[in-house]
Order: sequence, then structure tokens, then C-alpha cells
Amino acid sequence: MGRRLVYIFAAALVVACGCLAGPLVASGKDWSAGGERAHLRQVVSGMSLREKVGQLFVTYVYGSSSRTEDPQAVRQNRKLYGVDNGAQLVRRYHLGGIIYFNWTDNENNPRQIARLSNGLQRAAVGSGARVPLLIGTDQEQGLVRRVGPPATQFPGNMALGATRSVRDARVAAAITGEELRAMGINQDYAPVVDVNTNPLNQADGVRSFGDRPALVSRMTRAQVAGYQENGRVAATAKHFPGLGDTTINTDNGVAVTHQSRRRIFRTDLPPFRAAVSSGIDSIMAAHIIAPALDASRLPASLSRPIVTGILREKLGYDGVVVTDALSAGALAGYDQSRIPIMAIKAGDDQLLMPTNLKEAIDSVVSAVKRGKISEQRIDRSVLRILLLKYKLGLFKDPYVNVNRVSEKVGTPQHLREAARIANRTITLVKNENNLLPLAKNSGERTFVVGWSDPATGSLSTLSHQVRERGLKTTTLATGYEPTDAQIQKARAEARKSDIVIVATNNAEFYPQQQELVKALLGTGRPVVVAALGNPYDIAYFRRAPVYVAAYGYRAVSESALVRVLFGEIDPSGRLPVTIGSASKPHRVLYPFGWGLHYTGR
Repeated sequence: MGRRLVYIFAAALVVACGCLAGPLVASGKDWSAGGERAHLRQVVSGMSLREKVGQLFVTYVYGSSSRTEDPQAVRQNRKLYGVDNGAQLVRRYHLGGIIYFNWTDNENNPRQIARLSNGLQRAAVGSGARVPLLIGTDQEQGLVRRVGPPATQFPGNMALGATRSVRDARVAAAITGEELRAMGINQDYAPVVDVNTNPLNQADGVRSFGDRPALVSRMTRAQVAGYQENGRVAATAKHFPGLGDTTINTDNGVAVTHQSRRRIFRTDLPPFRAAVSSGIDSIMAAHIIAPALDASRLPASLSRPIVTGILREKLGYDGVVVTDALSAGALAGYDQSRIPIMAIKAGDDQLLMPTNLKEAIDSVVSAVKRGKISEQRIDRSVLRILLLKYKLGLFKDPYVNVNRVSEKVGTPQHLREAARIANRTITLVKNENNLLPLAKNSGERTFVVGWSDPATGSLSTLSHQVRERGLKTTTLATGYEPTDAQIQKARAEARKSDIVIVATNNAEFYPQQQELVKALLGTGRPVVVAALGNPYDIAYFRRAPVYVAAYGYRAVSESALVRVLFGEIDPSGRLPVTIGSASKPHRVLYPFGWGLHYTGR
């Protein structure tokens, strides 16, 4: 049989839709018949060392197609990898996976994504060990989502936490997974299962379901079931052992948690236990330093006591462990050629986005040849990765039908479900003098001001929806950090208005937003504060008469917010976190579970 197994496709390979079809068979046996572990061990034994090591790595590539000729994409790929495009990248390095991003021009529209996925899969199964790819992305929904409309957009985790509905959490994940798989994406780096116990957390915030382990665990189980329903996509619980208590995002710098071992086990680990018991396909190891778990102060992703000692042995997890991006700022102080070796020794399987792919692969191959890592250790990770690919049906058929993408992505039914769920997320925290709901067709002069997403013009969208309901609007987008001139202009415009709606986004980090709200409150006009990010902003302007938490600024959340503002739906969301005083965090202003309804509803 030679050094490699020979793969044969059992039917005509090319169909009119431009995708490949037919079950993949090895040694004359259809893989769907069972005995996959034995077959996969044969595959591993037939791979060269470089092919095995390549399976451990996941990285990004520039271009909207697998054979892109776009000059800018080609230039970037040559600089990073010495190749022109994704097909060449996969062939040269025998990659186990690719991760898609907007900024790499991978995710422009569903059909384009599907074609890209098929092209990359052809390159994988047509070269080297002929193993299909894991193709992943960060489609968390809410704040972090890579694939935009027409794909269905759902509120993010904290908004889902406000519903308390495990059904809604499962439905959102199931639809997201179905749409991703239709585009050829088979691994989602979601859900975030960190317990957001620190209001000043810049890593999680609204990406977390909330600040209570029990709630986060329930939602975690629901989302794992949703994503992995019918083998759609591999879910990835992140960021082990938890980023909920830190203030620093490990993408940008070194994050340390000073929690005790007991507290970490009681607060941060329960959602990961829930993920493991739910059969999650992969777990992402974070770069956070937890001295209580590893006295050497190695980042968790590089720590054997944490990955192997806790995740593998104490939690009993034997699935795929993927590192957070190895190019993250948290690892900047380490020898880049040593990082992949440290990760493997820690117990990780997939090595995500090394700073220098060639150097990383070469360093692992050299470590095996020098006896620093055994080839058997590499084989264990490769087998886990291949088992996941088998579970996802990739050995049977790794391709998608490009012509049928629109039948799965952004369908009217999916959009209705997203709107239904969003309607349940909005939390009315404060409503003095029953200022809300606003009256339609009043003709009142309404000033819509504050933070706006520059990519989508979210404030203009909000203003437009208010105007559609019969109010006269003027709009001023001030960004994260309003200037003194903008604040003065806002104050003057507010004095001429009957009502003010001010949008904030994580004002706890931006004193200028706090100053803007205080200036508006000083005009004496009725002010509605709408938090489009973290719900903690009310701690910084407690005099605001009305405060509504939307937990997000995507269109689906903004539309639900406006429906609440005008009483078209009753606010039913409840705080999934505790809001404490800005000066005395332990003094509770609004407790976990708080949420107002309209009178008589």
C-alpha cells in the first residue's frame, strides 16, 4: 500500500454546481461504516513527520478565493508564507486548519465563502496526506462576529443571558452553526464561557453570558448542543481556565488572575465542566497567567499543570484543545520558536496563528528529531484532530453546494427567530416618572446622540427608526471619546429638544462619554440612556432618569431596543450581572436579575 493510504472517491467528482461529491473511502472501505479510530490510526501511521506536524497548525490566509490573484493578497501571502494563495499554503505546509477573518478578505458574502472553502478543501485532499481541513472562524454573534449580513445576526452572549432562556441560546447556536456549515465553515471558535466577575474586564464584557457560574453553565450546555446538533460545526469553549476576572485582553498584553485556586474551581471552571459533559468538540486554552494554578506563572496555554493537569485529568477532557492566537501580545516576551513546543508539551493539539508559520513548524519537527518531543505525542494530537474531522463528516464529503447556500443562510425563518430572541433581551433598568414608553407620532423634537459604530453608522440607524415612528430627529455621532466641542454642541442641541436619547458604549473606560451624559442631564431635558455595550455604564451617571441595556449595537439589537422604547414590546430582559457603584464596587446598585416592566403589562 506504500507509505500513504490511497484515497479514492467513489463517484464522479465534479458536479454542475462546482463542488465535489461522493463518499471518501480508504483501502476499499467506506468510512461511514464505522471503525473510524482504527482507520484513522492507519492514516496517522502513513503520514510523514511534516504532514503530522502540519495537522497541528491553524492559520489565516489573504484572499477571497483559494487561488486569488489579487495583487495585495498575493503580496501579503508571499510576505508571510512565501506562497501566492491559500491553495499553495495548504499544500506547502500540510495545514490542519484555516481560520477566516474579514480583514483577510475571506468573508465577503456567503457564496464567496463557500467557494473559498471548497477550493481550500480541494487543495487539502488533493495533496500531501490528503486530509480535509478544519475551517474555522469567530462567529460568537453580538460584538464578535466575522460573517455579516445576509447571514443571520443574533444578539451576543450577555444579551442571551438576559433572556435566561436555554431554548433561545440553543436556537441561536443551531442556526448559526447551520449557516456556517452551508458556507463550508466547520469549526466555530464559540461560545465564550468565561464568567464575567470583573466589570472592568476588557477581554469579555458582553461576550460573556453573565457573572454567575450557574447561568453561564446552563447557557454553555445549550449552545454546545445547538452548534453541534447533527454534526454541523465543532463548538469551541473559550477561554480556559477563564478570563472573567482579568481587566486586560490577552490579545494586547499580559493578563493575570490573582484568584485563589478554590475560587477558580468554584467560579471559573463550572462552565468548562458543563462544556465537557456536553461533549464539546474543542476547548480554547487562554494565555492568562494564573499563579494559583501554576506557580511557574506560565500562561495557561503553555502550562502543563493547567492544560494536562486540570483540563485533561481533573475535568476528564480528551477532545481537541486549541491555543488562543500564538501571535497575541500576551506571548510577546517568549521565544517565538519555542512557543509551539511549549504548547505541545502543555497538552495542546491545535496551534493557532503562530507569528512565523515556517519557523514554528520547523521548530516542532526539529524537536521531534532531537528527541525533545516524542513522535507518539504528536500522533496523539493528530489522532484527536482527525477524529474530529471524521465526526464532522469531512472524510465522507468536505464540500458544500455553492448554489444552495441561499437556501440555508439568512432565510426569512432564521431572521424571524433572531428578531424574536432579540425582543426578549432588552433590560429596562430605570424608568423614572414612566418616561417610557415614548408616544408614537408625537412630532416631538428628539436628539439622538452619542456613540456610533463607524462601520455601520448604528446611531443613524437608531435615529432613522425613531423618525419612522413619527418623531422629528437630529443626530450627532460622537464616538468613544467625545471632544469638548462635541459636548458643547450636544448640550446646545439638547436644550432645543423635547427628549434626548444618548447611546453609550462601555463608558466605564471612556470618561469623555461620562462627561457627555452629564452635560446632557444638566440641560434639564428628559434623557434616555441606551447602553449599546456593557450594562455597567449606569454606575457612572446615576442621575439619568431612564436607563436601558441593549448589550449590543448590531441592527437586530437596535431594532429590539426601539421596539421597547415605543412600547411595541414589553421589556423582559433581566440583568445577567450585578451592577455596583463606580466608587464602591461592592455596593450594589442593581442586583443580578433586576429588570423593570411597563405598568399594567
